[in-house]
Amino acid sequence: MNKKQPTYTADFKRKIAELRENGKSINAIQREYGMAKATIYNWYAQYKTSGSFNASDNLSNEEKELRQLRKEIKQLKMENDILKQAALILGRNAE
Repeated sequence: MNKKQPTYTADFKRKIAELRENGKSINAIQREYGMAKATIYNWYAQYKTSGSFNASDNLSNEEKELRQLRKEIKQLKMENDILKQAALILGRNAE
């Protein structure tokens, strides 16, 4: 049986991270709100790093660069395929 993951707002995540920052223990937060310790650790780390809970805001510079490069490679491959198709069409028309 699959259990649906609850979704939390950024305000709720910020509240949990601030509780941790203000000295409340992970165990106390876990007992009070009924969530996994790993979730609390992750939210707190995101809060300390960038203050944002969006995954794209919490990427390192290397990860951001890697995403950009992969995007550029995908674009270049698409352009290359278009050029190959155009060359094939032009080659058939020349015969």
